[in-house]
Amino acid sequence: MADWGPVFIALVLFILLSPGLLFQIPGKGRIIEFGNFQTSGLSILIHAIIYFALIAIFLLAVGVHMYLG
Repeated sequence: MADWGPVFIALVLFILLSPGLLFQIPGKGRIIEFGNFQTSGLSILIHAIIYFALIAIFLLAVGVHMYLG
């Protein structure tokens, strides 16, 4: 049986943490901007760090597993 938990968690976090899609930290004019569809190198770095931290928490510490079939 295949474990789909890591795939599902990674996909959801990738969609939610894409810089500029829902929010951007840091924004161009403020600390956080919502839905501006723009990005910068610094915001890509910060979103990547947040993504890594959350994926490590969900997969290693919590141990999310989903088995289909």
